[in-house]
Amino acid sequence: MKSEKLSFPGSQGHRLMARLDRPASGDIRAFTMFAHCFTCSKNLKPILNINQTLTAAGFAVLRFDFTGLGESEGEFADTNFTSNVEDLLLAARFLAGEHAAPQLLIGHSLGGSAVIQAAGQLPACRAVVTIAAPFEPQHLNRVLHGKRVEIESAGQARVSIAGRPFTIKKQFLDDLDKQNLEHHIRNLGRALLIFHSPADSTVGVDNAAQIFRAARHPKSFISLDQADHLLLDEAYARYVGRLIAAWVDRYLE
Repeated sequence: MKSEKLSFPGSQGHRLMARLDRPASGDIRAFTMFAHCFTCSKNLKPILNINQTLTAAGFAVLRFDFTGLGESEGEFADTNFTSNVEDLLLAARFLAGEHAAPQLLIGHSLGGSAVIQAAGQLPACRAVVTIAAPFEPQHLNRVLHGKRVEIESAGQARVSIAGRPFTIKKQFLDDLDKQNLEHHIRNLGRALLIFHSPADSTVGVDNAAQIFRAARHPKSFISLDQADHLLLDEAYARYVGRLIAAWVDRYLE
C-alpha cells in the first residue's frame, strides 16, 4: 500500500498526526477511518495488518493518533472519551475536505465505542465496525487498578496501563460517568459489524453480546475464536481485514 503522512487540528487545538493508507494502484472503492484502542497509537502492528488487507481490496484508510498519544501533540491527561469522539469528527471532516467523506468507520477497543458515538454525526457514514469494543466506556474503570479513590481525592493519579505510566485526572472519570453508549447503539442507523474473541481477557465477550442486543438491524457478529484483545497474531488481523472488505461492499454507495 501507499502511505501518506498528514496532520490536522484536533479537538483541543493541537496538531494530530495521521497516515492515509491507499491502494498501490487502481481505483479507491471507499474512504475509511480507523480509531485505535485506549493509550495505543495509529502505528500498532495489528492496525497496519488490517489496513494492508483493506488497501489490497481497494480501500483508503485514514489512521491517526488521538490527542496526546503517538506522534500527536497535546497532553493525554487533559483528554477524555468526549475529546476522542471530537478528534474523530474532526478527522472525518478533514478527510472529506481533502479527499472524500468516510463511508466506513472502524474502531478497536475504546476506539470502537468512539466510532459508534461519532457515526451519528457523519451523514456519509454508511457502516461501522467494532473490534473488541466495550459496551460502556465506563469499562475503563477496570484499568485503574484501584486508583479511583486516589484520583477522586487528589484530582489525579499515575496509572500503569500495559506497562506504561499515564496520568489520569478526575475530569476523565467524570466524563466516563456521563456516557450512555447504549443510546447511540440503538440509534446508530448504520450497518454494524461486531468482532470479538471469547478469549479476550481485557474486554470480555459479553460486551459484544450487549452491543448486539442493543443494536438494530442490519447487524452482524463474528467470533474471533482464540484471538487476544490486541489481535497481535497477524493471521487474525488480516482475517478481520478480509471480512470487513467483503461485508461492507453491499452498504457502500
